[in-house]
Amino acid sequence: MGHRLIKATLIPEVVRMIAERHGIADKEALARYYRSATAASLDDDDTGLYGQSALFIYSLFEQEISAGEVS
Repeated sequence: MGHRLIKATLIPEVVRMIAERHGIADKEALARYYRSATAASLDDDDTGLYGQSALFIYSLFEQEISAGEVS
């Protein structure tokens, strides 16, 4: 089962931050998030990323954007 409840609360907050920061719709922010390595890492319980804050996870996503790794 993993940490689904925690992830279910983190992901909407991260997506909201992406949408606000980039001035895009929630649907597009969600799509960008799920194309990222950050999303894959959060999905993998072995990384322990589920134990971090939404702001921390968002910062990882932004690092990917800065590196040109997410379209």
